[in-house]
Amino acid sequence: MPKITAPTIAAHRARTRERIMEAVDHLIRSQGIDRVSMTDVANSAGITRTALYNYFPDKPALLLAFTEQVNSAFVERYRRELPSGVSAARRLSAFVRLQLEGIMAHPHPPAAELGASLGPDAYQALADHVAPMHRLLTEILEEGTSAGEFEPLPAEPVARLTLSMVGSQRLPLVSGEIDLDETHALVTRFVLRALGVEPETIDTVLPKPSPGITQSESL
Repeated sequence: MPKITAPTIAAHRARTRERIMEAVDHLIRSQGIDRVSMTDVANSAGITRTALYNYFPDKPALLLAFTEQVNSAFVERYRRELPSGVSAARRLSAFVRLQLEGIMAHPHPPAAELGASLGPDAYQALADHVAPMHRLLTEILEEGTSAGEFEPLPAEPVARLTLSMVGSQRLPLVSGEIDLDETHALVTRFVLRALGVEPETIDTVLPKPSPGITQSESL
């Protein structure tokens, strides 16, 4: 019988699950997702393999739960921090920034790539879970079109293209080849220009470059 480390069994299970998720996060960062094993996770979380299997039957289920937890945290953050009552261009810029900050906070493979490696069922589960982010970006694009800020392009395909652009910067961003501010400015400027926003307007929604750095250097 495992030692109960919380006032109730439910609290103990919640605390143990949290340790498991922290172990997965640490191991993915330190050795890559392909090399993570159930034994590694159990050892890092301070539990037995048998105990770990009581929570997750296999590695795909474990990684799916971890990715769903990360995505849920992202969505909650967007709800708290994405500005309202401002132009659609500013909201899109803020959305891109939050996406990039999420990559920096969790530099593991994106949900689609992870789902593809775990099989079609996991892929569909992850696609369903990240759908709120796609819907939110689609709404921003639709708002911008309705307000006359953006060219009348189909919102859902543009949302997919925008998310793909963010994802394309994952490796250079995580490796330090380009920093967060540079990446944010690059992606935001590219997307807004594609949507027909004038450069002068884009300049007003991007953070000002640090003193001593020219605009071209900041991009």
